[in-house]
Amino acid sequence: MMRAMIGAAATAAVVVMLGGPTAAQPPAAEVKLTGDLVCGRCGLKATPKCSNVLQVKDGAKTVSYFLTDKGNGEPYHEGVCGGDKVENVTVTGKVADKDGKKWVTPTKVELPKK
Repeated sequence: MMRAMIGAAATAAVVVMLGGPTAAQPPAAEVKLTGDLVCGRCGLKATPKCSNVLQVKDGAKTVSYFLTDKGNGEPYHEGVCGGDKVENVTVTGKVADKDGKKWVTPTKVELPKK
């Protein structure tokens, strides 16, 4: 009985130290990004299927944010497929890092006024 209690206490301590269920992370804040919208397949050769990628200037480098959307099923994809780009696009959404890439789940995509 005593061994079981010591084992349970040790397990609980490890879970807490490793950031288990008791360690809550704050939800990602929504950000607003502005840059050039390009096709991940046609323009960047970075995805196997047509996708939408927002390229944002950060000082001297360009950061690519892959949009988690319907890819070529989005109405704004028509302007980027085939290697073109749409400049001054603003994407509002939550950013996450996955597989060494930055991903944004858009809540709003604003194209420049014509």
